[in-house]
Formats: sequence, structure tokens, C-alpha cells
Amino acid sequence: MADRLFRFGVVAASAADAGEWAGLARRAEDLGYATFLTPDTLNTLPPLLALSAAASATTTIGLGTFVLAVPYRRPEQVAWEVAGMNFLSGGRFELGLGAGRPDAREDTARLGVPFGSYDERIRRLEEVIRQVRKWPAVGSAAPGPTPRVLIAAAGARMLGFAARNADTVAVALDAGTPEDGLAEPVRLLRLASDDFDRLEISTGLHVVGDEVPPWLARQLGPDVPEDSIAVLRGTPREMADRLLRRRDAYQASYITVNAMFAERLAPVVELLAGT
Repeated sequence: MADRLFRFGVVAASAADAGEWAGLARRAEDLGYATFLTPDTLNTLPPLLALSAAASATTTIGLGTFVLAVPYRRPEQVAWEVAGMNFLSGGRFELGLGAGRPDAREDTARLGVPFGSYDERIRRLEEVIRQVRKWPAVGSAAPGPTPRVLIAAAGARMLGFAARNADTVAVALDAGTPEDGLAEPVRLLRLASDDFDRLEISTGLHVVGDEVPPWLARQLGPDVPEDSIAVLRGTPREMADRLLRRRDAYQASYITVNAMFAERLAPVVELLAGT
């Protein structure tokens, strides 16, 4: 990843029906996005089922979880289903993992599984990665490609773990974080990694443009700074230049965006993808 080429991903969680869901995936592919991604909550579509449907509707776009919460499933179950997803997608699958967001505890209670302590969830994350990397291919005698692994990380310990175990690190910062707030996470990744140049660094956009739906504005709150890492405004050229400066300063080259803003970001994708 020394060249830090730009990639862009669309994060989609739900649709009115199966046809609309397939259409979202095809549209992301047509717009030049590198990946079509799904979250892992009990209020959204089951991620691997949803991505299987997206795989059938598309031909080239990558498909990924953003991110699987490791407390929800046994490591062996994840490895088995990931091998199947990799086969069904023709090797286009990318595995995103996380130790569990704070409100995931409520989901684990509904699923009847333990949320676990932070230490236990880190160990579970390590075991999931180990199982995925050793699990035999399904559906074919030939071994399948090992999927890229993305880990969402915020604190120092998780960033260190991700630096040593992931191909991509999604730096999970609050929308109120100014752009220079990336400096410390990137410093920690550099210190912890034995090959920092191979790491792809990802950041997410919550808002693109000046028009923000009222419900999203309420969710973000009043204190989001103009230089927030989660907000991108201006002309396509101005937005592209800001992402270029961010890459130069903090090496962030994989940009994800909520599906509601996929069309609005598309001109920037056209300018930067693969450069």
C-alpha cells in the first residue's frame, strides 16, 4: 500500500425490498465504487445474507462487512460463512471485523450470547482471524483466496492490534473530531506495525455537501467542526483536493460513505479512484 491509491466504499444497511437492495449494489458498481459494505446490527439486514444477494446482482464490485461484531458468532461459524461468501462472490469478499460497538451489548442479550469483557473480545477477534485464514475452501477443490481483513479501531490497544493483524484499518473517530485528530491514531499505527506501508487506512464520511437530513443533523449534534473528518463540502474539485491533502498528511486512502450520499460523492470518486 505504499502508493496509497484511493478506494471508495458505499455503506448500505437496508432497502424497501430485495429489488431495491440489488439496485443499490449495482448503482454503487456503476458509479465506480470499489466496495459495497453492510453493517452488523439487529436493526439492519443480516450482513452475509445481504452481501450474497448483492454478489448475485453485481460482477466486479468488492463486497464487505462494515463490520462484523465478533461477540455475535463463534469464530468457526464466521470462518465457514466467510469461505462460502468468498466462493459465492468469486473472491470479491472483504472481511471487516470489530470488537463490538458500545450498544452491541444489547444485541448480544437478544441473541443470547455473552458480550464479554474487552480482553475477551480482543481474544475472540484474534481467534476469528486465525480461523478465517486456516479454513478450507468451500464449493471447490481449489483453495480460495484469503479475503482482505479490515479492522475498525479507535483506542491505542485496538489500533495496535489492527496494525499487526489487518490489511486495512478503519480509524473509528467521532464525527466531531477535526482532521488533525487523525494524527495520533496514525502515529500509533506506525509505531505498532512492522510494515506500515502495507497498511491501508480508512476513514468514513457521514455527510457530503451542505444539505443534511434533519434526523442526521440531530444525530451529529451542533458541535461538528467545519474541518470534521466526517464531513466533506464544496465543489467536487474542492472535495477531492481536501481528500488529497488528508492522504498526504495522514495516509488515509480508503474512504467510505453512507449510501444516501453515494450519488453526491460520485464526481469525487471519478476524480480520485485508483490515483
